[in-house]
Amino acid sequence: MRFLLDQDVYTVTARFLVDAGHDVVLVAQIGLSQASDEEILKIAQEQNRILITRDRDYGNLVFVKAMGSGVIYLRILPTTVNKVHNELVRVIETYSQVELVGAFVVVQPDGHRFRKVSL
Repeated sequence: MRFLLDQDVYTVTARFLVDAGHDVVLVAQIGLSQASDEEILKIAQEQNRILITRDRDYGNLVFVKAMGSGVIYLRILPTTVNKVHNELVRVIETYSQVELVGAFVVVQPDGHRFRKVSL
């Protein structure tokens, strides 16, 4: 799958996804370190990538402002990395790229919530 990782995503998560064979781009790699959330979401859409973030503000952009789709929000702490990564794998194996592009998914240690975005 194709992912764009927000700057707040742990390096270990980026490595985890790359090691699993996914196409991963970090916002810093494409000059978006200082970009607004709106800009980052727009680039994710343009590049047909699913945005992975730890910033819950994206929920507001997706649902209240009806901006874009394809966000995986990680509710992760250093102490829960392995559990969240296991659940992230479950999400990636359960849903296709197309399904994820049209969704907002919250991934946490004890499960995930998949919500289809209607724009």
